[in-house]
Amino acid sequence: MKQYLRKNGALLLANLMLACAALYEGSTVAKAAEAPAASVAPLPSDSVYQLQVPLVNQNGQAFDLASRRGKPSIVSMFYTSCQFVCPMLIETIQANEAKLTPDERAQISTLLVSFDPAHDDVRALKSVADKRKLDASRWSLARTDAGAARKLAAALGIQYRQLANGDFNHSTVLILLDAQGRIVGRTNKLGVADPEFLEQVHNTLHASK
Repeated sequence: MKQYLRKNGALLLANLMLACAALYEGSTVAKAAEAPAASVAPLPSDSVYQLQVPLVNQNGQAFDLASRRGKPSIVSMFYTSCQFVCPMLIETIQANEAKLTPDERAQISTLLVSFDPAHDDVRALKSVADKRKLDASRWSLARTDAGAARKLAAALGIQYRQLANGDFNHSTVLILLDAQGRIVGRTNKLGVADPEFLEQVHNTLHASK
């Protein structure tokens, strides 16, 4: 009888320990599931990324401005059928990029948004990106609807007006956004790198580390 109790008592104790362990593990999992996800800090009130602007890039991928948070950006607006100023705009960004180290270039991205959504579809954007050999990991050429384009232009301080022949009169400016989407620099200088703008880029990259 004593041997029976010892044998079965040990088995009962082992089962009890397993049950307690399972109960503890289940409780831990449940608490982990109930724990709230780490909250993301709200965007600054002066962030361009506050705007609700649905975008589609040259590869047909949909995104919004807020998804660019976390890395400084050079931003401007253009249209793909532009024959002179817009190509020069792209060349100017490349001229400024050439003054950066490879590591610095990897830390900053470029966004060009079309203000001619009636004609600038994904194919047109892709054509420009391919022709200019733009690195898709750092360059986004994007389209949105007409209303959102005007809203973004107003926030960036860019003016444009369509002419009777379909071309556009528009201001040409490069805008530097910090990692939170705040405007921290701009330049109207075209064709060459702007030393003052580059200094703003360097300062912004340093601050974002």
